Amino acid sequence: MTTASVVLVAHTQFVDPAAFSADWKPDPDASDGENLIEAGGRACYASWTRPNPATATNAGYIRHILEVGHFSVLEHASATFWLTGVSRSLTHELVRSRLLSYSQESQRFVASGGGMVTPPLFDGDPVAEGILESAALAATTLYERLAGRAEEILSTRELSPTDRRKQARQAARAVLPNMTETKIVVTGNFRAFRHFIDLRATAGADVEIRAVAVAMLRELQRVAPNVFADYAITRLDDGTEVAASPYAERS
Repeated sequence: MTTASVVLVAHTQFVDPAAFSADWKPDPDASDGENLIEAGGRACYASWTRPNPATATNAGYIRHILEVGHFSVLEHASATFWLTGVSRSLTHELVRSRLLSYSQESQRFVASGGGMVTPPLFDGDPVAEGILESAALAATTLYERLAGRAEEILSTRELSPTDRRKQARQAARAVLPNMTETKIVVTGNFRAFRHFIDLRATAGADVEIRAVAVAMLRELQRVAPNVFADYAITRLDDGTEVAASPYAERS
């Protein structure tokens, strides 16, 4: 069985902050993405000289943005994650977050390697894990048999080797379960990630996707603390974690 990995692979880089105004300099205590968010907000009001002491720092400025709900400026900064060891069940839910962008490993072009993800509820339970292992072995065996049979059926057709493999795999994948391991690249702006965390890091969310949402939040708090520090991560009685912000945007 496979373990999830959440890796932050990219986030916003500020190339030319001097282009905005000679009266404004990025906050050295903030990340590039956070400074870009501030620049976007200051551009609305030409407040480059930081006239308000309460918002003179990047942290103070972004805190004010969250308090008044000016979430659109958070869309200027973005991050990209590489998720591995997650289930197709998780990605079926993940891709419903339409404000994020995805590039997922294709089951049509990449043969299933037999990797399976144990639902967190069954971790450490020998009975459930035994059932899942049997199901995984059966699914993998049937997948390989169906793929082989599909290749035989397609051998009489005028197809390139690539098209033959693709059509065989796309037919054989019908027997693969939701726990089949997959890989996916996820990119989004900071507002979109906040919205994702607001929905998927709650107690009512699926445990697997909730764990991924919390792992993403920890990485985002590391590279953009002014944008994500308002989230508190807490542990439930069952040992799993949730996250919540007083500025959650539910709509």
